[in-house]
Amino acid sequence: MRTQETHPAKPDVRLAAARIASVDALRGFSLLGILVVNIAFLASGYRMAGMAEPAFDSSLDWGVRWFVTLFLENKFYLLFSFLFGYSFTLQVDSARRRGRPFVPMFLRRLGGLFLLGLAHAVLLFPGDILTTYAAVGLALLIFRRVRPKTAVALAIALTLLLALAFVLLALLATAGLDMSGRVADGSAQAAASNSALGGVFWQIVSEHLRKLSLIIVARVFFQGPAVLAACLIGLAVGKLGVLRDVSAYTGTLRRLQWAGFTVGLGGALFYTMAAWNGSVHKFWGEAVDLVTAPLLAAAYAATFLRVLPHVPRLARALAAPGRMALSNYLAQSLICSLIFTGYGLALVDRVSPPLEVVIAVGIFALQVIYSRWYLKGHRYGPVEWLLRFLTYWRKPSAPR
Repeated sequence: MRTQETHPAKPDVRLAAARIASVDALRGFSLLGILVVNIAFLASGYRMAGMAEPAFDSSLDWGVRWFVTLFLENKFYLLFSFLFGYSFTLQVDSARRRGRPFVPMFLRRLGGLFLLGLAHAVLLFPGDILTTYAAVGLALLIFRRVRPKTAVALAIALTLLLALAFVLLALLATAGLDMSGRVADGSAQAAASNSALGGVFWQIVSEHLRKLSLIIVARVFFQGPAVLAACLIGLAVGKLGVLRDVSAYTGTLRRLQWAGFTVGLGGALFYTMAAWNGSVHKFWGEAVDLVTAPLLAAAYAATFLRVLPHVPRLARALAAPGRMALSNYLAQSLICSLIFTGYGLALVDRVSPPLEVVIAVGIFALQVIYSRWYLKGHRYGPVEWLLRFLTYWRKPSAPR
């Protein structure tokens, strides 16, 4: 029997609380996935697939790297971006209810986010995404009054245009663009990078600044548009109120699961082969992944939201780090810097992929414990408190 999907007219207080908890838990789940992906980037001296990766010692090493690329890479930052767009609608509604001017408050928030991201990129992790969110937030301001259907159409169009750009790059590569010289240079550059990252403070910061010049290009032409597309989907979902009662949209969630775990997973396999096997040019893999990764990310979210009510302990455990996701995201980079750079142990390029995953899971487990303890006495995480202060120009509510 087909599930009837209706917008719940008047959710009660308990339903609203469950909705908030589910969103926080989904944010915590996304945070774990992002850490598992990012730690490979941090541990390898900020190199990704195809960029002079060292030879792995065992089939287990390769298996873990394939697993992370196939199931996690380019999926969880999309989930986080979706939640950024969704949270934007909550902030708009909150400002309207309280009679506060939204635009100046949100611009201050974006300014604070940009400064935090800039410090994060220079000091800890040049792969920072907070500055991207600050830029994308300006676009959300422009699109804040668009209808949900228009937001979805814009997201699809943006994704297809970006994929088309990679198709053109793939065709140029197929026509004879020679990348061998650049790959050969990669080994020497990797050694120099590792030396700098294992050095003293000024050497680490200098290497971060050098890497930023390359990463900014990727942000502008690849990740930035993909983040905006995911945010627009979150904007549409927020406007429709879909997450107020997930059980009312069971049919939609099932369809997302079918599409994600078939087409999305197939695209992820193609992308992984392009990234690690070399049998397919990487640009073709990127083009396919741009179109299919959002489907797999949506399938993850749909599955998570359907399973969550049946595992309340897991929901509570993930909701705590999700409530202070910004603090935990920055703390993850700090901890990893202490492990892999000259700030601490300087283990860059010395940790195997399986151990990277173990470390990531261990870090997140500690963050779950810390977040639950911290939130017993505080309404917001420490960095969230600072960002709210910058947003409202007043001290947030005192600890509970």
